Amino acid sequence: MARILCVDDEAGALEVLKETLRQAGHEPVGVRNVEAAMAVLGRGGIDLVLSDYRMPEHSGLEFLNLIREEGLDVPLVMITGHASVGHAVTAMKAGAIDYVTKPVRAGQLELVVAQALELVRLRRQNQALKSEVTELRAGHELVGESPAFDKLLQVVRAAAPTRASVLLQGESGTGKELIARTIHGLSGRDDGSFITVNCAAMPEHLVESILFGHEKGAFTGAVKQVKGAFERANRGTLLLDEISEMRIDLQAKLLRALQENEFERVGGTAPVRVDVRVIATTNRDLPTEVEEGRFRQDLYYRLNVLPIRVPALRERPDDILRLARHFARRSAGDLDRQAPTFTPEAVERLRTYPWPGNVRELAHAVERAVILSPGPELGPEAFDLLGDAPGAPGNGGLPEGAVVLTSLRIDEAESALIDAALDRTDGNRTQAAALLGMSVRTLRSKLNR
Repeated sequence: MARILCVDDEAGALEVLKETLRQAGHEPVGVRNVEAAMAVLGRGGIDLVLSDYRMPEHSGLEFLNLIREEGLDVPLVMITGHASVGHAVTAMKAGAIDYVTKPVRAGQLELVVAQALELVRLRRQNQALKSEVTELRAGHELVGESPAFDKLLQVVRAAAPTRASVLLQGESGTGKELIARTIHGLSGRDDGSFITVNCAAMPEHLVESILFGHEKGAFTGAVKQVKGAFERANRGTLLLDEISEMRIDLQAKLLRALQENEFERVGGTAPVRVDVRVIATTNRDLPTEVEEGRFRQDLYYRLNVLPIRVPALRERPDDILRLARHFARRSAGDLDRQAPTFTPEAVERLRTYPWPGNVRELAHAVERAVILSPGPELGPEAFDLLGDAPGAPGNGGLPEGAVVLTSLRIDEAESALIDAALDRTDGNRTQAAALLGMSVRTLRSKLNR
């Protein structure tokens, strides 16, 4: 079933169109002038437009041009009289997807509508396939066979076909966006768009416009209507990357959009309905963010329907060499070289390094090594810029029992210190609290979180 906008100034002809579409299983929306049609299109949710060519005030061709000027991505079929087929041809050159002549016969209309909808579907699918091929050529496929990674994939495959929101949690560089793309590809929405919004990188004054779009004249510089991320992701997937960085006041508007499947563009008054599957990522502990008032609890529960934890690279050591070989093949291919092998010493170096930057750091390290070492194999010296792994031979002179931080984040540093204190006291909370300079009650509270 499709939602089809019918535009015809003749009431009788309009009712015939609507009834024919109902009989074919579609949902028609009828209006009698272009102004009303633009208002309907502005609210979104229209799959196809059927427009008469001859109408008062605006012709079908002018209507088509207006749609394009406003940046609306909706296909249009032109309806014209037998004596005006030339007008239909002109309209198709201007962007109409097809035309049908009057008097409109039911069978003819059903066929044209079915063909138009199928063509639109194939175009969208083709665009999605092009995006997928681009990703694959870039080497962005999932690589891993370790137990931790296999468990992750099992959860991803179970979550993908559902409509539920997904919250991907994990350290920076673990591949959360790639997991999100995999979920989209397995979701049945893969013929729709995959739209990414980096919540940490959006200009503060444009966040609402980026998410929900804006109307022409909504603010200085808004010279035309622009669709936001939600609207562009309609019938597809919207990835909200680093959701914990979103301003608290905008979280309420995001929650409403998720709950109601509708929103208003900046400067608009009419609701826009969408069908969007939302995936959010974070490298923070959201329950802590909620407790400290930086993240809305209701939004957390709305996003956390299907929580998925993406393991750090150090939790899947069996995958390190497999990933390194994959990145080496990719980098060598870009340089039109034979992929190098890794010496046993290089393998040991890669296995013992803690990889605080996770898979992203490994990818960059291997790419750098391949570029700077054009020989047939990579030795440990190719990875000198990594530094020595804590606890390994040549650990840079760190004193025994030193706490090595892999991040400058306060919460992660605190967790590392608590772990170290508990290790040194064999799990004795009273002694660990004394080492940390805090009360046992405070330590217990932090451990519970």
